[in-house]
Amino acid sequence: MGRGADYPEPAANPNDLTAIPAGPAGEQQGSRGHKRKQTLLSLLDALAELSKDEGLDELAPNQQPSFEDDRDVPTVDEHLQKVGAEAFNKFQRRVMNLDKELRNFANAARQLGSSVGILSSSYHLRGRLAQILYLFRENAADLFPRKISRQSRESISGTNLAQFRKGKRHRAPPHVHNPIVMEKLDPEDFPEQLQMFAQDVTTFLDCLNEFPEFTDEAVNAAILALEGDLKYWASCLKAYEGQFKYPAVQRYLHDLSSEMGEHIDSITSSLSVFIEIGVPTIRFAQKHASQNLLNLSTVATFFSAVTATTMQFSFDMTDSTLANAVNSFWFTSLVFSIGAAVNSLLGVTWKQAMYRSPGHRVPWWVLIWIKRSPLAFLVLSVACFSIGLVLFAYSSGQHQVTCTLTTVFSACSIVGLTAVSAWFASERWAFSRHNGTKWLADVLSETKVKVKSTRGVKWLIYEPRAWAWACSRWTRQHFRKLSDAVSELSARTISRLNTVSEEKLADTERGITPVSPVPACASPEPLSPTFRRVGSEGGQLSPIAELTNTAASVGGDEDGTASIMSDHVGSLPGAGRGRFANAVRAVIKMRAASTAFPVEGRNPRRQRTMSSDGNGKEAEPVGVLKNSRVGTLVPKLKSLHPTQSFEAHVALVRHLQFSPNGKFLATSSWDRTSVIFKVGVSGNIREGVVLVPTRAQETFTSHRILAHPQGFVGQVAWSPSGHMLLTKLGRGVKVWTEDGVCRRTIDRRRNVQSITWLPGGEAFLSVEGSDVTKLDLNGTVLATYHFDRMVLHDVAVTQDGVRMVCVGTLTASADGFHPSKCRAEKQIIAYNMVKQEIENRVPVLHEVRDITLARNDQVALVSYENKAPPQLWKLDPVKDSVRLSLRHTYMPKVVVDFAGPSYFGGKNDQLVLCAGKAGDIHIWDRESGTLLHHIRAQTVGGDLTCIAWNHAWDTFMFATGSHDGGVRIWTTPAHFSGSIDSSAVSSRAPTNPANTPRSISPAPYDADYRTDSPTIQLSAEAGDGALDTLAPRNSSQTLRPPIIVSS
Repeated sequence: MGRGADYPEPAANPNDLTAIPAGPAGEQQGSRGHKRKQTLLSLLDALAELSKDEGLDELAPNQQPSFEDDRDVPTVDEHLQKVGAEAFNKFQRRVMNLDKELRNFANAARQLGSSVGILSSSYHLRGRLAQILYLFRENAADLFPRKISRQSRESISGTNLAQFRKGKRHRAPPHVHNPIVMEKLDPEDFPEQLQMFAQDVTTFLDCLNEFPEFTDEAVNAAILALEGDLKYWASCLKAYEGQFKYPAVQRYLHDLSSEMGEHIDSITSSLSVFIEIGVPTIRFAQKHASQNLLNLSTVATFFSAVTATTMQFSFDMTDSTLANAVNSFWFTSLVFSIGAAVNSLLGVTWKQAMYRSPGHRVPWWVLIWIKRSPLAFLVLSVACFSIGLVLFAYSSGQHQVTCTLTTVFSACSIVGLTAVSAWFASERWAFSRHNGTKWLADVLSETKVKVKSTRGVKWLIYEPRAWAWACSRWTRQHFRKLSDAVSELSARTISRLNTVSEEKLADTERGITPVSPVPACASPEPLSPTFRRVGSEGGQLSPIAELTNTAASVGGDEDGTASIMSDHVGSLPGAGRGRFANAVRAVIKMRAASTAFPVEGRNPRRQRTMSSDGNGKEAEPVGVLKNSRVGTLVPKLKSLHPTQSFEAHVALVRHLQFSPNGKFLATSSWDRTSVIFKVGVSGNIREGVVLVPTRAQETFTSHRILAHPQGFVGQVAWSPSGHMLLTKLGRGVKVWTEDGVCRRTIDRRRNVQSITWLPGGEAFLSVEGSDVTKLDLNGTVLATYHFDRMVLHDVAVTQDGVRMVCVGTLTASADGFHPSKCRAEKQIIAYNMVKQEIENRVPVLHEVRDITLARNDQVALVSYENKAPPQLWKLDPVKDSVRLSLRHTYMPKVVVDFAGPSYFGGKNDQLVLCAGKAGDIHIWDRESGTLLHHIRAQTVGGDLTCIAWNHAWDTFMFATGSHDGGVRIWTTPAHFSGSIDSSAVSSRAPTNPANTPRSISPAPYDADYRTDSPTIQLSAEAGDGALDTLAPRNSSQTLRPPIIVSS
């Protein structure tokens, strides 16, 4: 190493071959430098391989990742890393496509006049896009470090800076070179950058609308939507100042990239159409205007030459006043024609200039001089030349005919020119006055009507016309009378002449014999058909009644041919009634047969799940050991199977929940009922001793049916002790005992979103819009917690009753902005009920709906809508408050539309389970996020709406509700030994619904009012009521549970 001084200095760029000296010595030193470089590269490769081997040696060869630690499972984390990286790459492609379209638009718009504004705004917009992309890349690199690499600002703008630092003589305009990220950006700059992005977008739109030749509504709508959402996002993100390094806020920003990407795609497509259609249209309009000015310049130049040539005949005639007038008009015409030619050329140059100001930013007199003066000057030049030509005809002593023709034709030309100029000016005035809503002809028609409606003008117009109409009417009437008299006289004369001629003809024909009449057989008239009865030879026709009876008596001919009237009319109604009666009897017999053999409920047989093979052997999950905690859970979950299935409701099951002691299951439905089922264990009873088999079977028997006449039942909530039950209505809450007694109906004036008990069971919380109301069991309001600009959906309370975690939707930002196209921001809020203040809030983008706290109060499970998977959020204690941080996102194998809220399950809430609307059931490990078991829709059989876990049961047990009102129980096999007291079994035995009294409420189902009257229980006979079908039916059970109806 001491000979390092003998080597030449390495080049700045290792690939720069110009740094190697020439000649033999240079070749020798160059070969040494190359060998040294190869040695260093091999050392670096060896070090890299060694670091990889050391990282692999940290895990034993046969060691599997442990699920007991507090880190993500590599497979789950790898999937999230891959999905997040794909989302960012998609956003990056969208930004690059928009940058490409902006660059193409700048190249196309450079040929337009007054394009410097749109070029400058597009360049600044491209620069803002580069900064936004840099911030989102930094955010994605923090979230997904294994998939997204950071990119320094020097690498982004290194090549561009070299071009930017060229000499001033060769520097391109600011709209030519690519935008660069010059300033140092920080994640805390997100709100400011989004606000400036909105301003740059607005500036670009304003510059785009400065071209009056073409307006694209699609581009305007897309840019305005992006502007509104950018302002909304910037305003909302200001509330998280200092938290942009937190993973929760970073994930929200990452989700915003997809929302922003949709806006960018819309702008890109609209801008592409604008480039294809709008830019050529604008260029054509500008070229058309320039061509008109060029034509005016050509005509003015030609006319000035004609005027100058004509002036050669009169410029020396100054001896008379008429000659001086001729020279004055022709000199004036020459001045106007030269002015028209010059102003036209000036207008062409101004319209084609790139740096000219838009039309609305130029003073009015400049626009008039450039646009209107060439035509006006040319018209004045023609008028002056024509007048001078008429005067020259008289001053030069031309013939009278020549002077007269020149005067007449010149006058016609001047009058026509003046009329057309006045019409053009009037059209311009009408456009400026009515903004294009009325044409000049419409304005003239309205003016004509107004003039005619004037009193004096109206008399002058309509009175002489009325007199003329009266005279013509009188003349027509008298002429008609005269013509009628003449016609009558002529008719009488003709009639008299005809009478005389007929009398003479009669006298002449008196001696002629009349001709005999034509025989009946030869009569040309058609003969009428003759009808005869069957079996008669002739005679008169019988009466209609007799004919009908005769025809009815004949059923058919002897040869078997049926006659037309085969059945008499009176027999038809009797036959129809007989067939109807027979059909009714058949239906009655079928119903009687079905009653003798009643259809049972769903057979609670075990069904093989899709996760097991055809031989009944359960497949081992990949990467999970039997000795690990997850390895012990998987066999139990694989053994889950439906044990009972019954029709609990006649409509959709909205919600269900097990009681904390596990003895009851409460369900709610849209059929305005809530059912309480009693959970028990079945066994063989003999002489007071239960003979327990190797596999015990859990039984669910209907305990009470709670009817709600006031409306749908949206939620049930058991008290912590399990002795009280809350049912949520649209605008009220009912308090029930476990025996189905309605203790109180609490009427609320607002919509109740959800309810939850306080840990002590003395009160509960009701989520109502932006408020969370604390109520006791009598309906007294104990406290109200208000959340500004929020619509809450659900709330969960910690075991100490100090904090509650809420989920809701933000209605407006702090500055009053609303989303224009994007989804509204949702928030998860940790609220201190003692201090009545928000301790922490995190934003989410998905449609959040439910939240559930684990029993240790350390994590919260958040459920979403619209196919968003559930997430686990951790409550980290920070001094006297808590901070929310995202722990896991439970990803399914395929995209699933989840139904209802997700819940914790298993011992110590070690599982997370959620149902899909198509019938799938997913069960994850809470700590690792690994999908342990997936029950497919074919096994479940039916669309699911909700799911609930029984925490108090020794074995795994959960229930699912479906759209058709059915409830299915899933359990694992349990082994018991010993005997159970017969009294305990009898207490769990099902009751007989037919012999159990059923309560009936006098209040109708469609009542709009609620009363707090006590429950009325009346006995009734067993009938075929509508609610009788709600209880589960079993062939061994002939009992029906009591129906409790609160008035």
